[in-house]
Amino acid sequence: MEELDHERFGYIELWQLETLLLQKDTYQSYSQALSYTSQALSQNLQGLTKKSRVRRMIKKLLYYLEENWKRLWVVSLWIMIMTGLFTWKFFQYKQKNSFQVMGYCLLTAKGAAETLKFNMALILLPVCRNTITWLRSTKLGLFLPFDDNINFHETIAAAITIGVILHAGNHLACHFPMLIKSSSDHYDLLINDFGSHKPTYLDLVKGVEGVTGILMVICMAIAFILATRWFRRNLIKLPKPFDRITGFNAFWYSHHLFIVVYILLVIHGVFLYLVHIWYRKTTWMYLAVPILLYAGERTLRFFRSGFYTVRLSKVAIYPGGVLALLMSKPPQIRYKSGQYMFVQCPAVSPFEWHPFSITSAPGDDYLSVHIRQLGDWTQELKRLFSEVCEPPVSGKSGLLRADDITKKGLPKLLIDGPYGAPAQDYWKYDVLLLVGLGIGATPFISILKDLLHNIVKMEEQADLVSDSSRTSELSSGSNDSGNPNRVPPKRKKTLQTTNAYFYWVTREQGSFDWFKGVMNEVAELDQRGVIEMHNYLTSVYEEGDARSALITMVQALNQAKNGVDIVSGTRVRTHFARPKWKNVLSKLSSKHCNARIGVFYCGAPVLAKQLSKLCYEFNQKGSTKFEFHKEHF
Repeated sequence: MEELDHERFGYIELWQLETLLLQKDTYQSYSQALSYTSQALSQNLQGLTKKSRVRRMIKKLLYYLEENWKRLWVVSLWIMIMTGLFTWKFFQYKQKNSFQVMGYCLLTAKGAAETLKFNMALILLPVCRNTITWLRSTKLGLFLPFDDNINFHETIAAAITIGVILHAGNHLACHFPMLIKSSSDHYDLLINDFGSHKPTYLDLVKGVEGVTGILMVICMAIAFILATRWFRRNLIKLPKPFDRITGFNAFWYSHHLFIVVYILLVIHGVFLYLVHIWYRKTTWMYLAVPILLYAGERTLRFFRSGFYTVRLSKVAIYPGGVLALLMSKPPQIRYKSGQYMFVQCPAVSPFEWHPFSITSAPGDDYLSVHIRQLGDWTQELKRLFSEVCEPPVSGKSGLLRADDITKKGLPKLLIDGPYGAPAQDYWKYDVLLLVGLGIGATPFISILKDLLHNIVKMEEQADLVSDSSRTSELSSGSNDSGNPNRVPPKRKKTLQTTNAYFYWVTREQGSFDWFKGVMNEVAELDQRGVIEMHNYLTSVYEEGDARSALITMVQALNQAKNGVDIVSGTRVRTHFARPKWKNVLSKLSSKHCNARIGVFYCGAPVLAKQLSKLCYEFNQKGSTKFEFHKEHF
């Protein structure tokens, strides 16, 4: 507007507004970063001709096998092992006298019990994070889907639920009643197992096996229910005081009931019906190694958190309830961009550890995390730091810089990590598509910083090589040209990632304050255009809509004049509404023919399904291959 109001009247006349509106097309063309031509698409998107239904199904099947072969062989092996264990116990007990008394109920219960031993041991391995972080860096990462560890953990939990129903259900509803109602002749076959006096139903239930079994079922039911997303994410709204059984805290503490469960399981395995020889009581054999490994990991966290001493250097509270913590970097810690670490604040809870993506780059001399207020623990953490933060000035975020006077009032933090995550594999791709929703941008900020550091180093190295070559040519003259001992100047190191496209989608304008410095650095230092940033604000109507036309034009004018986006306050242009993801992938498919593009996503599950489906569709059609990765917490 200032461009049209030359006299500084504070208003513009109608003819000046018409001038502004007539330039609408010019401003809109500025924002069309995703435009692409039909000719480029037609060159890249192949296979658009109709194929037979059978050929399409075969192609889909082959693609599915190609994309999911790691998951498929692991799950297939797991199912085969469970089937083998169940079958082994089933036929083993079919040869015993007890089968004549209790029939197939006993066989089913014993077969299910064997799978339960196996799964109760196996379920601990996916949550041994230190072990998984180490293994994913080995050649096993080529064959095992370590990124799906939490999904596999949940799948095993579902199998345990089925096993418990089969085991306990057959005991309580079938096996015990058949034993009680058995004739004297049949009972004589089991007199060495249950004694000369036939037990009653109550005798069987109140025995060591019955009591430990029932207590295990109760503890597991509580932990399983509170671990479901409806309770863990507070999707179920309960009246007070029952609201305390929802949220992350309820999930965290109820999950520790499994300490009790494993103790009961070992006792339950010692006092087995129908088994008397110690080496045939195999429960402890299944559990020994996984329990020791998991206990070792928890012990390592205890000692390592004390060894990694951190000192807070800066705290910032941003709009949207985001708390940024910058702390000193322990010299012993080594991490990769995309990884995460656990944070504990003893002032909030001396037991709870929560995972957060590391937003600093490996080359930084500090550690940083950005924490959004989503649950009771994060809410209390934000409240603690709000009390020591300086009040906002001129509408800006509250900011505290720790110094000799103020740092004594900061809450103490403990950290543990780093731990592996899907985003750390970004270096395997020449082209990256990074998609973050809201606070889901955090793992990619570290990646962008790392890429930017490498770009700057390359430019500095190139300048040094150029200066060295020029100096060498001036000083050596023609005599050195024949010197065989002359060492040529060192060539600059090439950057593996040729292009990185970052899409940050958020609903709140204030969210752009979280990483304003990073965006400005990228815009200023990335002269080669390796990183392409796209900010999207979904609370404004999409570009081209009449309701957002004025702000689009004002935005373009301000960017052209001052080089700053009026929405984000950075040099990165902000788009409105949601990205058209099909257009985004179309553009990348056209621009990077025959390339493998790593698509990394962190955010709501709904968009994850959409992006995964689009990657599948474009992989079917064109020569560009999109490999989708989703963050799991």
